[in-house]
Amino acid sequence: MASTKKLFKALTRRGPHRVLRGDLGFAGLPGIVYTPESGMNLPGVAFGHDWLAGADRYCGTLEHLASWGIVAAAPATEAGLAPSALNMAYDLGTTLDIIAGVRLGSGDISVHPNKLGVVGHGFGGSAAVFAAAGMPVKPKAVVAMFPTVTAPPAVEPASGLAVPGLILADPGDPMSLRSNAVELARVWRSATLRDLRKVKAGGLIEGRRLARVVGLPGADRGTQKVVRAVLTGYLLHTLTGDKAYRDFADAEVDLPKAAVMDPFAEDPVDLENKVVALLKP
Repeated sequence: MASTKKLFKALTRRGPHRVLRGDLGFAGLPGIVYTPESGMNLPGVAFGHDWLAGADRYCGTLEHLASWGIVAAAPATEAGLAPSALNMAYDLGTTLDIIAGVRLGSGDISVHPNKLGVVGHGFGGSAAVFAAAGMPVKPKAVVAMFPTVTAPPAVEPASGLAVPGLILADPGDPMSLRSNAVELARVWRSATLRDLRKVKAGGLIEGRRLARVVGLPGADRGTQKVVRAVLTGYLLHTLTGDKAYRDFADAEVDLPKAAVMDPFAEDPVDLENKVVALLKP
């Protein structure tokens, strides 16, 4: 565990690569992409944003992934009051097609088509599940960070997923009635559910957030450090096969500040109560 603690601490900081920023708009999809300065056959992920947020609210996280050698791209779509999880899922799939299908940077950066993942936060976490379920060639990994209830629900597509998955949950979040993390973990048998109880589920979003007027939390640097470390370690193992980070994808190993949860040991909160909570003023 000592080596895992050391790796975790290192992953809370920027990685060794210089980072470039680009625009997905060159391929016809609004969005941003962060890459290492150079590299061929790199791993790559598409990143889905939360409700009332946008791709630009995750620049630090995308840049962090790129600094560790992972191309990270986020579509800047579905940022309104009533976003569509299905449309976001389609855009995430398109994003992967773009980064895996063209040379990036000055032509000296490429993403390997067999090293792809889908990642999302909140609303984007559920959209990532839809995206993976709808892809004819499945990604190597899917990460749903503090996923929230969507319409239609993401539980049905999750039940058919056999790809490795990571679900992050914050049972102490005052907005936990919006979460579907436990429900997803119960049907998505190849996913690991981790408890990040000492973080803020909404704290991954950077900068000021309009949603604070309805009680959702703003940016939290402690949350960002922990989540980025857990996410990066997981992707480095699942997408690249780097054995140094195997504990980050091991469903039997607790990570610092990210213990494995048993979804069947948690008290269920039925969907009806969640819908009621969402409709309350």
